[in-house]
Amino acid sequence: MISLLKAFLVGGILCVIGQILIDKTKLTSGRILVIYVCAGCILGALGIYKPLKEFGGAGATVPLTGFGYLLAEGVMKEVDSSGFWGIFTGGLKAASGGITAAVVFAFLVALVTNPKEK
Repeated sequence: MISLLKAFLVGGILCVIGQILIDKTKLTSGRILVIYVCAGCILGALGIYKPLKEFGGAGATVPLTGFGYLLAEGVMKEVDSSGFWGIFTGGLKAASGGITAAVVFAFLVALVTNPKEK
């Protein structure tokens, strides 16, 4: 039960920050998404996001900041094992499951829905 509350707290704070950015700035949703992914990468590279992930669990790993953190962790691990080329392969190896799921589910939804023209 406590882990659910921690996840709700961390995920909720991330959502509140996003909502404030939407309400108080002229940033588009796409730019905010990019900011979140980049923030996750930067915080992951600096070692700040790992304690947040350990505390908040899915509340920290499910949002886009968690995707950025996953990319940064994958790159760091792959650079340690493969050297320079790990910069290019590490993020994709670490996030390949999520990326594949997104593409497959988007394709399946496209098969069963009918787009409407405006």
